[in-house]
Amino acid sequence: MKRYSILYLLNEQYQHIGSATYPEAQAILQKVVADPKRVPVGIYDGKTELFEWEPGRQHEYNTAGIDEQGKLAEQVIPIAQALRYRDVTWQRASNFRRPGFFA
Repeated sequence: MKRYSILYLLNEQYQHIGSATYPEAQAILQKVVADPKRVPVGIYDGKTELFEWEPGRQHEYNTAGIDEQGKLAEQVIPIAQALRYRDVTWQRASNFRRPGFFA
C-alpha cells in the first residue's frame, strides 16, 4: 500500500489517490486543485497517521481553536483510513479466481 493518500471530493463523495512519496503526493494534490470537478481536501500520511490540509483549508485549520482542530482531524482521518482499507480489501479480493465449472 502506498504511504500517502490525496483526499478529495468528487460528486460530494470522498475519494483518494495513493502516492508512494510526499513530493509525488504534493504534485497530485496540485492537479486535483486545478481540476474543477474535484474539491481538494488534503494529504493523509498512512505511516504517521497525520493529515495535512490543502492550502486553503490549512489556513482555516491553523486559525481554529484546539478543540475545533481536534474535531476536524477526527472527521477526516477516519475517512482517509476507511478509503485506504477499502482499497486493500478490494486488492485482496481481486486475487481470487472464478470457480471452474465441471460437467
